Parts: sequence; structure tokens; C-alpha cells
Amino acid sequence: MTATAPTNAPGTAQGRGAVLDRYRRHVSRGRARLAALTGGAAEVASAGSRVWDADGREYVDCGGYGVFLLGHCHPKVVDAVVDQVRRHPMATRILLEPVVARAAEALARVAPAGLDYVHFVTSGAEATETAIKLARAHGKRRLVSAVGGYHGKTTGALALTAKPFYQDPFRPLLAAEHVPYGDADALERALVDGAPACVVVEPVQGEAGVVLPPAGYLRRVQRACREHGAFFVLDEIQTGLGRLGAWWGANAEEITPDVLLVGKNLSGGVVPVAAAVATADAYAPFDRDPFLHTSTFAGAPVAMAAAAAAVAAIDEEDLVDRARALGGQLLHLLDEAFAPVMGDAVVEIRGRGLLIGVELADEGLAGELVLHLLRAGVLVNHSLNAHKVVRLTPPAVLTDADVELLADAFASARTALINNLSSTRRTVH
Repeated sequence: MTATAPTNAPGTAQGRGAVLDRYRRHVSRGRARLAALTGGAAEVASAGSRVWDADGREYVDCGGYGVFLLGHCHPKVVDAVVDQVRRHPMATRILLEPVVARAAEALARVAPAGLDYVHFVTSGAEATETAIKLARAHGKRRLVSAVGGYHGKTTGALALTAKPFYQDPFRPLLAAEHVPYGDADALERALVDGAPACVVVEPVQGEAGVVLPPAGYLRRVQRACREHGAFFVLDEIQTGLGRLGAWWGANAEEITPDVLLVGKNLSGGVVPVAAAVATADAYAPFDRDPFLHTSTFAGAPVAMAAAAAAVAAIDEEDLVDRARALGGQLLHLLDEAFAPVMGDAVVEIRGRGLLIGVELADEGLAGELVLHLLRAGVLVNHSLNAHKVVRLTPPAVLTDADVELLADAFASARTALINNLSSTRRTVH
């Protein structure tokens, strides 16, 4: 998979200024201020693991908030989408849509056993909203999630996203309780007393800074939900479809939640799409009345073509195993690169598969690491619920050349952090 830098995009300082000005006037002044800190570069082309900005500079993409397991512009997904666009991109919603049926069958085939019914939506937050409504249809109106959890920012999902910074401007929200992540005893205590609940957790908390639970946690969550009549929702929007080096985080403990939330990688990196995948019992209210919860663009044929092609490509190209192997390799490279600053600048490096977090001593150092890697040609993200953690979600299509570039970038960033620490110590003394 190859691509060349664009030749017709605005690549001058004047071009950058025009984009920033349009952002200020029509999109977001705050976003424009943030972009100005990194020089206002604009991404204009992508393929495989690479992204190009308007100046023709090339980056290895290890960011994208977990969307690009398949990389950018994967040919199988692009071909399926282009073919669908030319034939029938949107549906009337009056007649049956074969591509919806095909995509649902493909997703159910790779989902944990027993999750047979699929409700497609256009974003992960909408998938969370779908699960909340399904739970309410079953009489489970009480919401319980984990501290640090991130499940979206629409009003219902925001109640589950346990961060006051995002919640406070929009209160009152739906009532929700938040228990410590990884503490199954705390969850069980919360379920013992109170009304029937809907419990929503992640197999690994991504936006909390790549927080891994203790072994057996998910199995205990499932058992507690069953014993206390709770509706169990597993949010795999970021972790699913191979990101953790397994098809699902649920696979590690052989569990089947009532509803599994899917997103990000389901898009194939081409068209936004997400889904809630449910057991027959959990899905029964929507199964009886297909108009109980609907959305105009949900299940659009063009998005369904992307979803079906993405699942097929992940399977046919063994990208789940590739994610597991690459994840181990990158964790080793990071450990090796940042060993000289462990305990000073870097607190911990952790991850599973291609969901990797580098925790820094403070938010300032995390911001510097993001900028150092950017200058070295690597795109990464900070974690929305843990600003001290720099998060890497690289594609499973990284080449050997990409890995070499990443090793060099990590070494360069380490040197910059060492220089920063030395400068700070000189200033203090």
C-alpha cells in the first residue's frame, strides 16, 4: 500500500494561516489555538500507516484514537465503499437493505458466542446510548460505570463517562454511580443495594490512560451482574476487532455480555460506523419493534459496505495476530528507549496489543513527549481522562521500516526528555 505526498494542497505559511483563520471563524477558536502550538499543520492525504500534511511532510500514524487498525485507505475497504457509492450509497429505509444484513452477519460471526443481533449506528457514543435504552426497556434504569471510564459525550453516555470536567457544564445528567475500575468487590457491593442496574465497563480503559484490570475481573463482573439481575454492557468501542491482540477483550476471559459495544475499527478507517451487538434476550425489545430506536443515517449502505469489508480484511489478513506480535515488539522498543528516564520523566509503560500507554511524571512532560514525537514524524494522542498518559494506537499494518522509524523517534524523544530534565535541574539549583 503506497501513496505520494499531495501536490495541490496549500503548503505555504499563507495556506496554513487560511486554514487556521477558517477554524477561528467557523469551527473552534480553541481548536485553532491548540493547532497553532504545533505549527498549524493540516493533514491532507493518507495511506497505510502514513499521513501527509499540506507541506508534503510524512508521518507514521500511531494516533487516530484507535480508529486505524487497518491503516488508512485500506484498498479492500475503499474498493467496497467506492463500489457501494456508485451503486446505492444511501437507503430509503422502506425496502430491505442487503448490505445491512451482510454486515450484521459478518460482525455477529466474529463476536463472542451468543451475541447474534446487531444494531448499527454512526458513532461509539450512539452505541452507548443504544445500550442504555435497551437496558431501560428491560427495567434496568440505574447506571453504574467505572471511575476513569470513557463511553462518549452525548448526554446519556456522558453520565457514564466519569470525568467532572466533561460533565459539569451539562448537569443535571442521568444519574450514574462510578465504582473503582478493576475492583469487582466494589461493584458487587454497589449492586447488592439498590434498584436493578445497567453496568458498563471496558476490558481495558483507553482514555483513562491504558489501565489494565486484574486477571479475572471481567468474569467476576459478569457473575455479579447475573447474580444481582444487572444488565451487563461491555464497551469494546476502542478495544474490539483486534486492537488488544485478540478479537475482543471479552475473549481473554470467555465472557458474553448482554451487549457488546463496537466502533472505531469497524469503520475500516474509511466511513464512520459503530454498533451494539446483543444477545437475543437483551435485544428482544428492539426485535419486537424495529422503530423503537432508530436513526436516519444508521445502517447506511455505504457505511455497511465499510463495516463488512473491515471485518473481512481483519480476518483474511490475520491482523489480530499481527496486532499481538507488533504490540509486544513496540512495548520492548519503548522500554528500551525510555529506560534512562524511567522514574524521572517516565513513570510506567503499559499496554496490551496495539493499545499502549506511556505515563509521564506530569502533564507538561506528556505534552512535550507528544510534541517531540510529532517533530520526529510520529503522530500520537494524549488520553482524554488521563492527561499524563501519552497513548499509542498504531495500525496493525506497520512495516519493518515503520518500526525502525518509531525506534529512532522514541530514542530522539528520550534525548529531548533528558535535556529537559537537565535544564530543569540546572534552573532549580
